[in-house]
Amino acid sequence: MWEALGTVRDLGRLQEIARVLVRYGFGDVARRIGLAGALERAGRLVHWHAVEAGLLQLDTAARVRAALQDLGPTYVKLGQVLATRVDLLPPRWIEELSALQNAVPAVDFERVRPQLEEDLGADPDSVFAELAHVPMAAASLAQAHAARLHDGTAVVLKVRRPGIREVVEADLRLLRHVAVIVEKQMPELARFHPAEMLRQFAASLLRELDFAAECRNAERVARNFQGDPRMVVPKVYWQWTSERLNVQERLEGIPGNDLAAVDAAGLDRAELARTGAGIVLKMVLEDGFFHADPHPGNIFYMPGGAIGVIDFGMVGHVSEPRRFQIVRLLHGLVDQDAEAVADVLVEWTGDNPDIDEARLQEAVERFVAQYRGVPLKDLRIGAMLGDVAAILRSHALVLPPDLALMIKTFLTLEGLGRRLDPDFDMATEARPFLERALLARYRPSMLARRGRRAALNAFDLLRDMPRDLHRLLRAARRGRMRVQVEVDALKAFGDQVDRAVSRLTLGVVTAALIVGSSIVLNSAGGVSSSGLRVLGTIGFIGAAAGGLWVLFSIWRGGRRK
Repeated sequence: MWEALGTVRDLGRLQEIARVLVRYGFGDVARRIGLAGALERAGRLVHWHAVEAGLLQLDTAARVRAALQDLGPTYVKLGQVLATRVDLLPPRWIEELSALQNAVPAVDFERVRPQLEEDLGADPDSVFAELAHVPMAAASLAQAHAARLHDGTAVVLKVRRPGIREVVEADLRLLRHVAVIVEKQMPELARFHPAEMLRQFAASLLRELDFAAECRNAERVARNFQGDPRMVVPKVYWQWTSERLNVQERLEGIPGNDLAAVDAAGLDRAELARTGAGIVLKMVLEDGFFHADPHPGNIFYMPGGAIGVIDFGMVGHVSEPRRFQIVRLLHGLVDQDAEAVADVLVEWTGDNPDIDEARLQEAVERFVAQYRGVPLKDLRIGAMLGDVAAILRSHALVLPPDLALMIKTFLTLEGLGRRLDPDFDMATEARPFLERALLARYRPSMLARRGRRAALNAFDLLRDMPRDLHRLLRAARRGRMRVQVEVDALKAFGDQVDRAVSRLTLGVVTAALIVGSSIVLNSAGGVSSSGLRVLGTIGFIGAAAGGLWVLFSIWRGGRRK
């Protein structure tokens, strides 16, 4: 599988990955995915037992997090995405992977300058009245420089690290090979469809490398909150923005993790928590387009109690039907309606043939029963969603990525709300949104829209029917139409009948040989005739062999059952 990765760069990266895996005690993983053989064939030396002393004292989740951190930006981002998969990983793993940090040493400005000059079309120090050469923040994909326009406006330049795209693309090539190998050689992980998950991750990461796309996401959210004083999204300066650079307004607010400054500014913490909840609930339940990484580093508390949000590289999309499912789920959790919750979970798992709906319903009913009689203010929506994900995990069911991202967003939101206000009540904040969303689905305008869409679909079906019917009849006339029906149960029954008929046939032949051989040996002159005696003996030997085969076949069939 690794032979296609013939470039020196990929081999060097493979060797580096192998060393990190060995260092953290995952040498057996490297062997299972074929890294050991690939590197040895290429003449690359790796000490497969060089586990770093003391690291094995950490639990597996902590070692995985540290290994991803050492492997660089692609793997850090992969860990951050996995931290959203509360349906796949237990809380201990989510906790560790959520701690992955993008913070890395900054690139010297003189290395960044040529790329900036190319993107700006001029010397960066002449484009801006002020430009700090020392970054205000540095992450794995980019670093941020404070600047000021000639009219005095404070801005931030988010600059992509030089050469980072090539590193990411090389890592993605290697990960695609790993995903294919995992699906083939690790059946216990194949049910998670690693190749498809990696495809989605690669698409998301490459989008995140496009800073112009990030700015378009920011402007879309800003349009959704137009006229709403609760939300502040920085203005984008498109004349200097491109794939590798974005220039945005600098928000002059209090960072989300500086609660002492919040208190010093006299801001109401409880009100800030309610405002933040309202913003996220609107994005998810009403707009269907939400900021998927609302950690404190991306949030600013603005004068007057508004909330500023930056970094729209990771966003979530929720379709209208999916939003209604989310509303039904949350409403079922708040109202302790186990049947409604179970119905939504069955819909989310799709056409999975392995799902046991009765067991799932029973698990959900037990889960919801523990909240019966609990006051609304004591319900923890984030924790309840985490428990729902655990139920899915225990039934080996996998959520669609958009829903996993949404659940992680709610968990983060509730955590932020409780840091601001220990009495923060997410359920109470969510209830008006849920009721509005349920009523909105049955508004005359929404019913008319869905009816119009259904009518158009029906019209398209009727319009295309004559053409499709003509093609079907033409294929039938030419003998090209085939009907193939596969029924697994029927096939298994056919196999059983086939085996039974084979045994019966051989049994009849065996009996015939015994009878025939007996007649030959006992016929007139049969005993004295050497030729007939040999023929009879051969018949008995054949009958014995046939009998033994029938007995062995019956025994083997019983073992298979």
